[in-house]
Amino acid sequence: QVQLVESGGGAVQAGGSLRLSCAASGYSRTGRHIDNYAMGWFRQAPGREREGVAAIDEDGTLIYADSVKGRFTISKDSAKHILDLQMDNLELEDTAMYYCAADVWPDSIRNFSPKGVAYWGQGTQVTVSS
Repeated sequence: QVQLVESGGGAVQAGGSLRLSCAASGYSRTGRHIDNYAMGWFRQAPGREREGVAAIDEDGTLIYADSVKGRFTISKDSAKHILDLQMDNLELEDTAMYYCAADVWPDSIRNFSPKGVAYWGQGTQVTVSS
């Protein structure tokens, strides 16, 4: 059974930094660990749709939403099965619940299409204040 567990959220002032982590466990039907597949981070602010933030494709390609390019960095430690999101120069608009995501079919992750994502974490709150 695949499980994604986020940590690292919190409250920070604008311009500050936070680092989110996602511990991934479980295997696909073919026996590959879930972190061998595309993984990413999505976020959802109150009253808004869930949106993609950053992703790592199966081949290691890094994908970022335009709104976070140059400020957020996604990385994966395959030995520890952890997906990280380093968030620097945080803005008020970054306030949201952040979710770790994974799928054996990469399109939903690489295209930031939340409706197609198979596996989600429980989310971790990020609050940026002025």
